[in-house]
Amino acid sequence: MATGMDFSNALNALKADFKVTRAGWNGRNMWIHLQEPTELSKMIAPYIYMRTTTGDLVPWLASQTDIFANDWEISDE
Repeated sequence: MATGMDFSNALNALKADFKVTRAGWNGRNMWIHLQEPTELSKMIAPYIYMRTTTGDLVPWLASQTDIFANDWEISDE
């Protein structure tokens, strides 16, 4: 598992189809992933979604803290 990445590295990992997480997130098993729309999608542009601690998948936007964090990791999920 790669550790200590900044947000630009995490974004590149997302673009390479990895799930990424932050060591600083409080919940276990949380990660984000990039979704590329398909012909069946209602979305027309790529977007990032998150798996929450309860297992729900929800849209995700980076906070200032997330953008400047250096504790991004490739998720093992």
